[in-house]
Amino acid sequence: MKNRILKGGLAAVIVLATVAFTNTKKEVDVEASTIAWTGEKVTGSHNGTIELKSGHLMMEDDKIVGGEFVMDMSTITVTDLSGENKGKLEGHLKSEDFFGIEKHPEAKLVITSAASKGNGKFGIVGDLTIKNETHPITFDLSVNGDSAKTHLTIDRSKYNVRYGSGSFFDNLGDKTIYDNFELDVNLKF
Repeated sequence: MKNRILKGGLAAVIVLATVAFTNTKKEVDVEASTIAWTGEKVTGSHNGTIELKSGHLMMEDDKIVGGEFVMDMSTITVTDLSGENKGKLEGHLKSEDFFGIEKHPEAKLVITSAASKGNGKFGIVGDLTIKNETHPITFDLSVNGDSAKTHLTIDRSKYNVRYGSGSFFDNLGDKTIYDNFELDVNLKF
């Protein structure tokens, strides 16, 4: 009886050790990675950047099995304006009207599942949290060696970012800001 328990315990340790060593954590180089955003309104658009605070992919045999990415919302910048207009828009984006960085300094994406589509492309399912609101999101991620890239479309109204949204306010006319904004993400590992 003791032999069976000992053998069973040893087998469990070997299985756990094998599983633990097949998963690889690929840390993102936050300095070399970029996130570019674009937001549109009736009369035009604006764009800029947001910096990653941290991030990693969990890999098993060259397949994505998880991951987490944290964006530092205090780093949101506007790249299509300069001077006073740039400062005003950046301040407004950081205010409670938009991302409320004082109360919500980070946004986070947690990968909950991934499926290989071949040729280094993965269909990703995850949970995106902005302003303490979490909603599922799906997108494709292309991985090539020590880099990965994706394009995301995010509906800001789901995350309580309502300023100028025609979904919540009537009669905005040409002051309407569209709910969807775009993120182009380039990751380096």
